[in-house]
Amino acid sequence: MSQPSKTTIRIDLDNGVRLGPGKAQLLELIAEHGSIRAAGASIGMSYRRAWLLGDEINRMFKEPAIFTRHGGKSGGGAGLTEFGQELLSRYRRMEKASRDAMRADLDWLESNADPHFETADKSDDT
Repeated sequence: MSQPSKTTIRIDLDNGVRLGPGKAQLLELIAEHGSIRAAGASIGMSYRRAWLLGDEINRMFKEPAIFTRHGGKSGGGAGLTEFGQELLSRYRRMEKASRDAMRADLDWLESNADPHFETADKSDDT
């Protein structure tokens, strides 16, 4: 049986911190591209939106997850701090653990889903 096309988790901490697939993807892309601008552009996000999300991620925890380098001869850039790498790794591990824990139920849902179903609203996740 094939794996469901999409399962996601969002962590809501007591202090209001929310970490979900969007922020995790941004962290992953910053690490991959070495740039907040390039990370955002790769998913159609404006630089301003990517920067604001990155800033929010940095303020959510006791340590920053993203570092930036100012331009100059070597050019600017961004990347993940050691904490940011650990944060992303732990989020991905929680994602996998939740999928593994739900495997039988997810397989059941997939096997009973109508393969010809088309939703009117592709953004509907309920």
